Amino acid sequence: MRSQPVRPLHAVVVMAVLLAGLWVLEGLDQLSGNALDSYGIHAREVDGLPEIFTAPLLHAGWEHLAGNSVPFFAFGLLVLLGGVARWAVSTLVSVVSSGLTAWLLTPAGTIVLGASGLIFGWLTYLLVRGLWSRRPGQVVLALVILFLYGGLLWGVLPGAAGISWQAHLGGAVGGVVAAWLLHRDDATRRRAEQLPAFYR
Repeated sequence: MRSQPVRPLHAVVVMAVLLAGLWVLEGLDQLSGNALDSYGIHAREVDGLPEIFTAPLLHAGWEHLAGNSVPFFAFGLLVLLGGVARWAVSTLVSVVSSGLTAWLLTPAGTIVLGASGLIFGWLTYLLVRGLWSRRPGQVVLALVILFLYGGLLWGVLPGAAGISWQAHLGGAVGGVVAAWLLHRDDATRRRAEQLPAFYR
Protein backbone atom coordinates (compact mmCIF):
# COMPACT_ATOMS: atom_id res chain seq x y z
CA MET A 1 0.00 0.00 0.00
CA ARG A 2 1.46 3.33 -1.08
CA SER A 3 1.26 6.18 1.39
CA GLN A 4 2.65 9.69 1.06
CA PRO A 5 5.22 10.35 3.82
CA VAL A 6 4.39 13.04 6.35
CA ARG A 7 6.78 15.86 7.10
CA PRO A 8 8.40 15.44 10.52
CA LEU A 9 7.11 18.76 11.89
CA HIS A 10 3.57 17.99 10.77
CA ALA A 11 3.76 14.53 12.34
CA VAL A 12 5.01 15.99 15.62
CA VAL A 13 2.15 18.50 15.67
CA VAL A 14 -0.47 15.84 14.95
CA MET A 15 0.78 13.48 17.65
CA ALA A 16 1.16 16.33 20.14
CA VAL A 17 -2.47 17.36 19.53
CA LEU A 18 -3.67 13.78 19.92
CA LEU A 19 -1.70 13.33 23.14
CA ALA A 20 -3.01 16.64 24.48
CA GLY A 21 -6.50 15.38 23.70
CA LEU A 22 -5.93 12.32 25.89
CA TRP A 23 -4.88 14.58 28.77
CA VAL A 24 -7.91 16.81 28.29
CA LEU A 25 -10.20 13.78 28.33
CA GLU A 26 -8.61 12.52 31.53
CA GLY A 27 -9.10 15.94 33.08
CA LEU A 28 -12.78 15.87 32.14
CA ASP A 29 -13.03 12.35 33.50
CA GLN A 30 -11.56 13.43 36.82
CA LEU A 31 -13.90 16.42 37.01
CA SER A 32 -16.90 14.20 36.29
CA GLY A 33 -16.04 11.70 39.01
CA ASN A 34 -14.73 9.16 36.48
CA ALA A 35 -18.01 9.13 34.58
CA LEU A 36 -16.20 8.70 31.27
CA ASP A 37 -14.79 5.35 32.40
CA SER A 38 -18.14 3.83 31.50
CA TYR A 39 -17.06 4.20 27.85
CA GLY A 40 -14.36 1.59 28.39
CA ILE A 41 -14.69 -1.97 27.12
CA HIS A 42 -17.24 -3.93 29.14
CA ALA A 43 -15.88 -7.45 28.86
CA ARG A 44 -18.22 -10.01 27.30
CA GLU A 45 -21.20 -7.65 27.15
CA VAL A 46 -22.49 -7.52 23.59
CA ASP A 47 -23.88 -4.00 23.92
CA GLY A 48 -20.44 -2.87 25.09
CA LEU A 49 -18.63 -3.79 21.87
CA PRO A 50 -18.72 -0.25 20.39
CA GLU A 51 -16.55 0.85 23.31
CA ILE A 52 -13.54 -0.82 21.71
CA PHE A 53 -13.21 2.47 19.80
CA THR A 54 -13.50 4.77 22.82
CA ALA A 55 -11.54 2.76 25.38
CA PRO A 56 -8.09 3.71 23.95
CA LEU A 57 -8.92 7.37 24.57
CA LEU A 58 -9.53 6.90 28.29
CA HIS A 59 -7.31 6.05 31.25
CA ALA A 60 -7.69 4.98 34.85
CA GLY A 61 -6.07 8.05 36.35
CA TRP A 62 -3.15 10.39 35.75
CA GLU A 63 -0.48 7.79 36.53
CA HIS A 64 -1.92 5.40 33.96
CA LEU A 65 -1.99 8.13 31.31
CA ALA A 66 1.51 9.34 32.16
CA GLY A 67 2.86 5.82 31.73
CA ASN A 68 1.35 5.59 28.25
CA SER A 69 2.17 9.10 27.05
CA VAL A 70 5.78 8.71 25.90
CA PRO A 71 5.32 5.45 23.94
CA PHE A 72 2.02 6.74 22.52
CA PHE A 73 3.73 9.82 21.15
CA ALA A 74 6.96 8.11 20.05
CA PHE A 75 5.49 5.06 18.32
CA GLY A 76 2.60 6.99 16.84
CA LEU A 77 5.04 9.56 15.44
CA LEU A 78 7.25 6.91 13.85
CA VAL A 79 4.28 5.20 12.22
CA LEU A 80 2.82 8.51 11.03
CA LEU A 81 6.08 9.49 9.34
CA GLY A 82 5.42 6.60 6.96
CA GLY A 83 2.20 8.17 5.76
CA VAL A 84 -1.29 9.03 6.97
CA ALA A 85 -2.92 6.07 5.22
CA ARG A 86 -0.56 3.54 6.81
CA TRP A 87 -0.94 5.22 10.18
CA ALA A 88 -4.73 5.08 9.89
CA VAL A 89 -4.84 1.43 8.84
CA SER A 90 -2.34 0.25 11.46
CA THR A 91 -4.19 2.22 14.12
CA LEU A 92 -7.60 0.85 13.17
CA VAL A 93 -6.42 -2.76 12.91
CA SER A 94 -4.58 -2.53 16.24
CA VAL A 95 -7.53 -0.93 18.04
CA VAL A 96 -10.02 -3.49 16.75
CA SER A 97 -7.75 -6.47 17.44
CA SER A 98 -6.84 -5.21 20.90
CA GLY A 99 -10.42 -4.34 21.79
CA LEU A 100 -11.92 -7.62 20.63
CA THR A 101 -9.26 -9.66 22.41
CA ALA A 102 -9.76 -7.72 25.64
CA TRP A 103 -13.54 -8.03 25.31
CA LEU A 104 -13.34 -11.77 24.76
CA LEU A 105 -10.60 -12.85 27.18
CA THR A 106 -11.05 -10.44 30.09
CA PRO A 107 -13.24 -11.75 32.95
CA ALA A 108 -16.86 -10.64 32.74
CA GLY A 109 -17.75 -7.53 34.70
CA THR A 110 -14.39 -5.89 34.01
CA ILE A 111 -13.96 -2.51 32.29
CA VAL A 112 -10.81 -2.16 30.17
CA LEU A 113 -9.37 1.31 29.54
CA GLY A 114 -6.22 2.77 28.05
CA ALA A 115 -4.14 3.27 24.93
CA SER A 116 -1.68 0.49 25.71
CA GLY A 117 -3.31 -1.97 23.31
CA LEU A 118 -2.85 0.54 20.48
CA ILE A 119 0.71 1.22 21.65
CA PHE A 120 1.52 -2.49 21.44
CA GLY A 121 0.03 -2.53 17.94
CA TRP A 122 2.23 0.34 16.80
CA LEU A 123 5.23 -1.30 18.48
CA THR A 124 4.90 -4.65 16.71
CA TYR A 125 4.05 -2.90 13.43
CA LEU A 126 7.33 -1.00 13.62
CA LEU A 127 9.21 -4.15 14.60
CA VAL A 128 8.00 -6.44 11.82
CA ARG A 129 7.20 -4.26 8.79
CA GLY A 130 10.81 -4.56 7.65
CA LEU A 131 10.33 -8.31 7.23
CA TRP A 132 8.11 -7.58 4.24
CA SER A 133 9.33 -4.21 3.00
CA ARG A 134 13.03 -5.21 3.14
CA ARG A 135 13.87 -1.54 3.53
CA PRO A 136 17.23 -1.20 5.36
CA GLY A 137 16.11 1.92 7.24
CA GLN A 138 13.02 0.19 8.61
CA VAL A 139 15.06 -2.85 9.64
CA VAL A 140 17.60 -0.69 11.48
CA LEU A 141 14.81 1.26 13.18
CA ALA A 142 13.20 -2.00 14.27
CA LEU A 143 16.45 -3.15 15.85
CA VAL A 144 16.83 0.14 17.71
CA ILE A 145 13.23 -0.03 18.97
CA LEU A 146 13.71 -3.66 19.99
CA PHE A 147 16.80 -2.67 21.98
CA LEU A 148 15.10 0.26 23.69
CA TYR A 149 11.57 -1.07 24.17
CA GLY A 150 11.81 -4.83 23.63
CA GLY A 151 11.07 -5.40 27.30
CA LEU A 152 7.55 -4.11 26.76
CA LEU A 153 6.73 -7.26 24.80
CA TRP A 154 6.55 -9.21 28.06
CA GLY A 155 3.35 -7.27 28.63
CA VAL A 156 1.48 -9.66 26.34
CA LEU A 157 1.73 -12.31 29.07
CA PRO A 158 -0.37 -12.44 32.25
CA GLY A 159 1.30 -10.40 34.93
CA ALA A 160 0.42 -7.76 37.49
CA ALA A 161 -3.19 -7.35 38.54
CA GLY A 162 -4.99 -4.44 36.93
CA ILE A 163 -2.94 -4.55 33.73
CA SER A 164 -4.75 -5.84 30.66
CA TRP A 165 -2.35 -8.30 29.08
CA GLN A 166 -5.32 -9.29 26.91
CA ALA A 167 -5.43 -5.84 25.31
CA HIS A 168 -1.65 -5.89 24.91
CA LEU A 169 -1.73 -9.28 23.23
CA GLY A 170 -4.53 -8.29 20.89
CA GLY A 171 -2.81 -5.06 19.97
CA ALA A 172 0.47 -6.85 19.28
CA VAL A 173 -1.26 -9.31 16.97
CA GLY A 174 -3.03 -6.42 15.25
CA GLY A 175 0.26 -4.65 14.61
CA VAL A 176 1.71 -7.73 12.93
CA VAL A 177 -1.42 -8.14 10.80
CA ALA A 178 -1.32 -4.46 9.82
CA ALA A 179 2.34 -4.73 8.80
CA TRP A 180 1.54 -7.73 6.61
CA LEU A 181 -1.45 -6.03 5.02
CA LEU A 182 0.43 -2.82 4.31
CA HIS A 183 3.88 -4.08 3.33
CA ARG A 184 3.54 -7.61 1.92
CA ASP A 185 3.92 -6.32 -1.66
CA ASP A 186 6.59 -3.69 -0.96
CA ALA A 187 9.64 -5.80 -1.76
CA THR A 188 8.12 -7.10 -5.01
CA ARG A 189 7.11 -3.58 -6.06
CA ARG A 190 10.57 -2.21 -5.35
CA ARG A 191 12.25 -4.94 -7.40
CA ALA A 192 9.86 -4.26 -10.29
CA GLU A 193 10.58 -0.54 -10.19
CA GLN A 194 14.32 -1.22 -10.39
CA LEU A 195 13.99 -3.31 -13.56
CA PRO A 196 14.51 -1.66 -16.96
CA ALA A 197 11.24 -0.82 -18.70
CA PHE A 198 11.84 -3.63 -21.24
CA TYR A 199 11.55 -6.28 -18.48
CA ARG A 200 8.46 -4.90 -16.73
